[in-house]
Amino acid sequence: MDSVRTRDRIVRIVIHVILIVMSIIMIVPFLWMALTAFKTVQESTSIDPFVILPADWKFENFTEVWKNYNFLLLYKNTLLMIFFRVVCAVLTATMAGYAFGRLRFPGKNFLFSLVLIQMMVPPQIFLLPQYLMISKLGMLNTTFALVFPGLVSAFGTYLLKTSFQGLPKDLEEAAEIDGCNIGQRFLMIMAPLTRSGMVSLGIFTAVFAFKDLMWPMIACTSIETTSLSAALAKMQGQFAANYPQLMAAALMACIPMIVIYLIFQKQFVEGIATSGGKL
Repeated sequence: MDSVRTRDRIVRIVIHVILIVMSIIMIVPFLWMALTAFKTVQESTSIDPFVILPADWKFENFTEVWKNYNFLLLYKNTLLMIFFRVVCAVLTATMAGYAFGRLRFPGKNFLFSLVLIQMMVPPQIFLLPQYLMISKLGMLNTTFALVFPGLVSAFGTYLLKTSFQGLPKDLEEAAEIDGCNIGQRFLMIMAPLTRSGMVSLGIFTAVFAFKDLMWPMIACTSIETTSLSAALAKMQGQFAANYPQLMAAALMACIPMIVIYLIFQKQFVEGIATSGGKL
């Protein structure tokens, strides 16, 4: 019995050591970014491995970046893009997921196969047609252009379809016997029961929207209408780069997602745990 307890204790210790080491490995790039933001250009490009802490903490990097780039406007553009993409993706995916998961209609399997095919195709293939559509609408360099690729979500449709299929049929049949129509069954019975799936989709959509780089650089070339990720990419010079200011801007760009995570921490954990996904 003692040998079994000893073995279990050793296994737990090994697991904890591995988790601690992996956590350190994951946090090192963020710490490097934060420390580089306070260094000089010479210190940031030094090849001396022992130059970790800056000799003179330069807060001017943040003030210069804030002065040269309108971060308040970039914050607004990014938060609006995240908000509208999350709302549109959750709304359309919930309705489509309910239709594919609970209803019967002609061509259902064929249409859902198109959704699966869209998930398998690289998203870069859709850049040209999406750009042409936005250009024909005259909506380039607008917030709508940032939101446009996230109006619908093939992944969200698949995720919500799975959530609706996991619900027992007795609930819907009982509601139908009580006189509820399709809309009432969807809004009052089925949709509230898939809240965890909606939260998971909202989390994934928010993170993917925040990290989206290629589309904002194509559809919103103006610095006044682009997102944080695209603005950071434009700070990278062709032949040289001010790495301390670039890292300061990256550190400032992390603020919205950190605030969102702190506010919705419980929903983040529940959504990821329920969906079994990872960011």
